[in-house]
Amino acid sequence: MSDVIILGNGPAGISSAAYTARAGLETLVIGRDSGALSKAGEIENYYGFPEPISGEQLVRNGLDQASRLGVSTVEDEVVGITYDGSFTVQTKTNEYKAPIVILATGAARRAPKIEGLREFEGKGVSYCAVCDAFFYRGKHVAVLGDGNYALHEAKELLPVAGSVTVLTNGHEPTAAFPAEIPVDKREIASLRGEKVLEIVQFKDGTTLPVSGIFVAQGVASSGSFARTMGAETDGGRIVVDENMQTSIPGLYAAGDCTGGMLQISKAVYDGAKAATSAIQYYRRQKSAVKK
Repeated sequence: MSDVIILGNGPAGISSAAYTARAGLETLVIGRDSGALSKAGEIENYYGFPEPISGEQLVRNGLDQASRLGVSTVEDEVVGITYDGSFTVQTKTNEYKAPIVILATGAARRAPKIEGLREFEGKGVSYCAVCDAFFYRGKHVAVLGDGNYALHEAKELLPVAGSVTVLTNGHEPTAAFPAEIPVDKREIASLRGEKVLEIVQFKDGTTLPVSGIFVAQGVASSGSFARTMGAETDGGRIVVDENMQTSIPGLYAAGDCTGGMLQISKAVYDGAKAATSAIQYYRRQKSAVKK
């Protein structure tokens, strides 16, 4: 069991890890890839580099630094987090526990452009199976996605809903869905209903009656995890206080997922601030246990 788990191996996550590791906390960083930085060919507005540096190289430099400081790193995709006083982080291949989690996986990906998706948010369209499965007991629901995040959400719904269908919206599935979860690869034209969602209409003219659709496209974002645990969010942004603390004790967020200026310099600052606050929280908890 680690003292702190950091989700994201970009500037915010590695900045956090450098501080927590140097403070003596057993630190685990879980990251899947270089994220948005992988698309940055040349970065020349970040302090300390006389020549431009690629986003990929900057990430590699950060990981090398973390390794030198004793940070453990895992390359895996996080598909879920649960909280019961401490945190359990579920990945594609494993499960990790810690009393502190720092969310630093960047900004949420945009929802797909499907007619009716925005209009039915809260009226049949959901972004959190753990949060909203209860409202669809015995009903027919769908999960929009094609990967491991969609698989995780479908499994959460399966014991509660009457049926669960995965809609890939024209994409080939990248996860291995079990036989009890049918996969429909038709492209979606729109979502229909009177006051609430009732029908998914496909581009071939056919339809699928549903009471709810859970959006789980791509990989889960920090905002997705925050909503799952009941932390306060504002749109796609995680709400934090001046110490980068969310509304859940021991859960911090840093970088693009908190909104504001989407720049490396801000992410590094956020990571340092979140880590400093997390260290203080950890020491307070340890002190309370000793008493």
